[in-house]
Amino acid sequence: MITDSAKISIPNIDNEMKKQLMDNGTIKNFKAGDVILQENSYIKTLPIVLHGSLKVMREEEDGKEILLYYIKAGETCVMSFLGGISNDKSKVKAVVEEDSEILLIPIHNAQDWVSKYPSWCDFIFKLYHKRFEELLSVVNAMAFQKIDQRIVELLHKKYQLTGNKEISVTHQQLADELGTAREVVSRLLKQLEREKKISLSRNKITIL
Repeated sequence: MITDSAKISIPNIDNEMKKQLMDNGTIKNFKAGDVILQENSYIKTLPIVLHGSLKVMREEEDGKEILLYYIKAGETCVMSFLGGISNDKSKVKAVVEEDSEILLIPIHNAQDWVSKYPSWCDFIFKLYHKRFEELLSVVNAMAFQKIDQRIVELLHKKYQLTGNKEISVTHQQLADELGTAREVVSRLLKQLEREKKISLSRNKITIL
């Protein structure tokens, strides 16, 4: 049970729904890089980000990964919700992007609330619509955009997420999120640096 209602900051959630979150949720802190949901694992809780952010990844059979979308403060993972209510194994992996405070809700509560609380139902379906559009953007980028364009867009997404133009990330992490090889990313980053669009340092990229 949560005693501080100020911790629950979710858009358009009414007081009755907030009380349910406080009574049934557990807040935990995670460090950047922590994996809070593995692929092929059963989903027992629904994570709602209070502070920080998560990234949701999909891993293919050959080991390659690709970034699907980010989860920001006040949002949750709709794919976890859908998998949890159908008692299915997770099709994605959720990784902490930056140090985060996360509200964990038992999945059976999250399911029951859809029929009981209109503000919760509205919250879930608006996020579903947003995630669907983001997944379409991923498909569009992979099909039609060059990898250098995708790198620039990914760096700007990370900037928008944190508000910091100095991004702590390795070339390998970018390659994993884009579903490509580290050598390709390193070559294109150096090209962007020559064009004075970014500045490279050890495990950091600064947008100029």
